[in-house]
This record gives sequence, C-alpha cells and structure tokens, in this order.
Amino acid sequence: FWGATVITNLVSSIPYAGDMITMWIWGNFSINKATLMRFFTLHFLLPFLMLFMIIIHIIFLHKNSSNNPLGSNKSMDKIPFHPYFSYKDLFSLMMILTMMLLIINIFPYMLM
Repeated sequence: FWGATVITNLVSSIPYAGDMITMWIWGNFSINKATLMRFFTLHFLLPFLMLFMIIIHIIFLHKNSSNNPLGSNKSMDKIPFHPYFSYKDLFSLMMILTMMLLIINIFPYMLM
C-alpha cells in the first residue's frame, strides 16, 4: 500500500488537474476490474516511458557534448565528449539491468 500512497500523493499534487487524475486512476475510490487494469497499464508503460526519456537524453544532450549543451562554437582542439558519455550511459544502464536481473533470478521474493 505504500507504493499506492506515494503514487496517489504525487499525482494529486499536480496543480488544477491532480484531483481529477487521481479519481480517474483509482476509479473514485472503488477497486474493481477497470481500476486494476488502469493501474497495471500505467505500471507497465512507466518503464517504457523511462527508456524513451533515457534515449532522448543520450541523443540530444550528448550530441553536442555535455559541457556544451547549447551547441555554441568551440575550438577544434577540444576532445568531443559525445562517445564517452554515451558509452558511459549505456554501460551504466547495462550494469543496472544486470544487477536487477541477478536480484530477481537469485532471490525472487526479496522485493515482495
């Protein structure tokens, strides 16, 4: 129930539309099949949304190097940082996924 409380508090804090969105997610405080389907759908889509945001981050922020996000003119003797940060981000993502897979496969009930 803690996760549901956190999600409800985060969504309800959105100005003007938070209460309406909260009522839509929880189905006016009644738990039925439609409410559970909405809840599980949102939780299924959230990792894909996060993956999309990571890809956008890698493409647009590191394209001009992270020390020059506006893409202004820089001298030609500087080392481009795009490959370094892109590989670093991909390596970090792979390490996180590997650790999560190890936890899930070795201790399947640890996170419950």
